[in-house]
Amino acid sequence: MNRIRSLALPVAVTLAAGGLTALAAGTAQAADVNVVRNGGFESGLTGWSCSGGSGAVVSSPVYAGSGALRATPAGQDNAQCGQTVTVKPNSTYTLSTQVQGSYVYLGATGTGTQDVSTWTPGSGGGWQKLSTTFTTGPNTTQVTVWTHGWYGQPAYLVDEFSVFGPDGGGGTDPGPSLPGAPAAAAVSGQSDHGLTLSWNAVSGASGYYVYQDGARVQTVTSAPAQITGLAAATSYSFQVSAYNAAGEGPKSPPVTGTTTGGGGNPNPNPAVPRHALTGYWQNFNNGATVQKLSEVSAQYDIIAVSFADATTTPGAITFNLDSAGLGGYTVDRFKADIAAKKAAGKSVILSIGGEKGTISVNDSASATNLANSAWALMQEYGFSGIDIDLENGLDPVHMTQALRALAAKAGPSLVLTMAPQTIDMQSTQGGYFKTALAVKDILTVVNMQYYNSGAMNGCDGKVYSQGSVDFLTALACIQLEGGLDPSQVGIGVPASPSGAGSGYVSPTVVNNALDCLARGTNCGSFKPSKTYPGLRGAMTWSTNWDAKAGSTWSNAVGPKVHGLP
Repeated sequence: MNRIRSLALPVAVTLAAGGLTALAAGTAQAADVNVVRNGGFESGLTGWSCSGGSGAVVSSPVYAGSGALRATPAGQDNAQCGQTVTVKPNSTYTLSTQVQGSYVYLGATGTGTQDVSTWTPGSGGGWQKLSTTFTTGPNTTQVTVWTHGWYGQPAYLVDEFSVFGPDGGGGTDPGPSLPGAPAAAAVSGQSDHGLTLSWNAVSGASGYYVYQDGARVQTVTSAPAQITGLAAATSYSFQVSAYNAAGEGPKSPPVTGTTTGGGGNPNPNPAVPRHALTGYWQNFNNGATVQKLSEVSAQYDIIAVSFADATTTPGAITFNLDSAGLGGYTVDRFKADIAAKKAAGKSVILSIGGEKGTISVNDSASATNLANSAWALMQEYGFSGIDIDLENGLDPVHMTQALRALAAKAGPSLVLTMAPQTIDMQSTQGGYFKTALAVKDILTVVNMQYYNSGAMNGCDGKVYSQGSVDFLTALACIQLEGGLDPSQVGIGVPASPSGAGSGYVSPTVVNNALDCLARGTNCGSFKPSKTYPGLRGAMTWSTNWDAKAGSTWSNAVGPKVHGLP
C-alpha cells in the first residue's frame, strides 16, 4: 500500500466558509512506491536469491496472501535471502517486513551512506514486524536489501517485504486490488447436522471467508465449504467473501440453508463434576511446556483454551491455532483432542481475554456478535462453552445479553466460567460481580485470580495480603456471601512462580484454603462463620506452567478438590 510523503514546500491554511482550504506554494512530491518486486512471495522466489539454496516459498503459515519465504540456516550458512532494488540518489527509504522465528535480521547494504540492519530475538510464536530506514548516497542507484537468520537456529519465515520511497525507475509490482464478491452462492448436501456451501471462484482471490449468521466460521482456499456441527431442523444464513493481499472483498448476498432431522443437540457436553479443577491451556509458547490438549493432565476437569482473538467486528471473536508455535499442532488434531477430552468427561472451553482477545461489548449489536461468533466456534471446534477473562472491565447489561443469547443457542449443557481479578469482585456493584449475579442460573464457576493483586479487603472488612491462606479464604467469602452459590466459586492461583508476577502460593496453602472453606479446618487467622461444602474447586494458570514444574500443582490440588465433601 502506498503512503503519501509530506509536502516539501510550505503550505498556508485558511479557514473558509466551507471548511479548511490548503494553499500550497508548490506541488506535492510524487507518492512513494514499493521498489521491491515479489515482496509477498506470491510468485515463488522470483527476484530473490538465497545463500546455499536455503530458501523456499511455503503456503502456510503466511502473514498475507498465498506465500511466504521460509529459509533454514545450516552449518556456517545463516540463510540470507536478498534482492537488489533500483533507487534514487539522495533519498530516504523505509524497509520493513513481517517475520516469524528467533534471531531474524533485516537490512540493506550498498546504500552509499550508512548501511543499516535490525533484528528480533523473537520466540517463534507469531508474526512480528521489523522496520528500519536508510538514505542513499549522491551516486547510489542500486541497493541490496536482505534478511537472514542465525547460525544453529531453526528456520525463519518472512512475508510482506517492502522498501517504500521514491521510484528509482526499476519498475514495481502492481498493487493488488480487492477481489469481487463471490457469485452464485448456494446450499446443498443437507443432513441433520451439516450443510455444503458452494460458490463461483473469484479472479485474484487467495482464499475465502465463510460467514454463518453474520459470524466468520471458516477460512478455505476454494469452494465448496463443509459446514458441520449444526443443530438439526434449523435454518442458517450464509455469506462468503474472497480475500487476497489487498484485503477482504465484499460478501456475497446471503443464502439460507436448513438442516434435516428433528432437532436436539448433536453433541451434548459432559456434565461438570460437583468439585472441579480448572486449568488454562496456552495457545502460544512463552517458555512454559508446549502441550497438545491430549497431553493435559487428567486431573483437570475444565480446560480453558487461551485465548480467542478479537476481530474487526465489534464484539465478535475468532480462534487461530498457533500451529507453528506449538510444534506443528494441526487444527484437525486439535479438534480430535477436544472430542477425546469430551469423551473422557472433560469440558474444553474457549477463553475470551488476553493480549489479542480483548473485546468490547457495550451495545446490543456487539452483544449479538459475541453470542453468534462464540456459538459458531463452539460448533466448529467442539468447545463446551466460553470463559470470560476480560481484565479491563465490562458492561454488565450487554455482557449479560450476550451470555444469555449464547445460552439460548447452546442449551443447558453450556459451560460458562469467569476469571475476574480480585479488584473486580470486591463489591456486588462492580461490573463483573453484577454480570455473575445476572447470569447465576447459567453460570458454572467464577475462578477469581488471587494473584498479581497486592493487598485486598476480606469479607470481615480487614485487609489481607496475597500469598496467604487468609487472602484466599477471606476474599472467597465475599463471593460466597455476596450471592453466588458455593458451586460457583473457585480459587484461582498460579501453577508455579513463573506463572504470575506475584501471588504464587504452594499447593499446601491452596489445599488448606479449600479445607477451611469446605470443612472449617486448616484455616489461618480468618475463619468463615460457616462452611461451604459445595465449593466448586480451584483453577490455575496454566496447565503448561504446571507441566513445566513436573505437574506438582495438579497432582497435589487435583486430589484435594476431587475429595471435597
